[in-house]
Amino acid sequence: MELKVTEGIAPLEEDAILQKLRAFNITTFGKSDRRELTIPLYDDGGEISGGLVGYTGRGWLYVSMLYIPEISRGQGLATRMLAMAEDEARKRGCMGAYIDTMNPAALSLYRKLGYAEIGKLDALSGNHVVTWLAKRF
Repeated sequence: MELKVTEGIAPLEEDAILQKLRAFNITTFGKSDRRELTIPLYDDGGEISGGLVGYTGRGWLYVSMLYIPEISRGQGLATRMLAMAEDEARKRGCMGAYIDTMNPAALSLYRKLGYAEIGKLDALSGNHVVTWLAKRF
């Protein structure tokens, strides 16, 4: 079997790998109850300017992206979006939520909202740190 390093992959090839991984995970861990969860933020022109993207599955909410445009920061939008996502996760039977960040301001907010650090990687270039946080409901 030939192996080589490439920079990027065609969407169909990536999907083929993902489908094989999902099949393996279902065989190994059982069927997932994964459901997408999104809270888009629209600007006055109706264009997406930010929002929350994540999913629920296996009893947890994972927030993969949370972005508030600079002009809208400081208005409590991130707090409201997280509360909405957590409420929906509870309705779906989740026991908690997890999220990760490199942003010190976001880290502070998540801690204020009851998230606790469950791990970090502090060896990134530029002295950046990725912190993973979780919150039990």
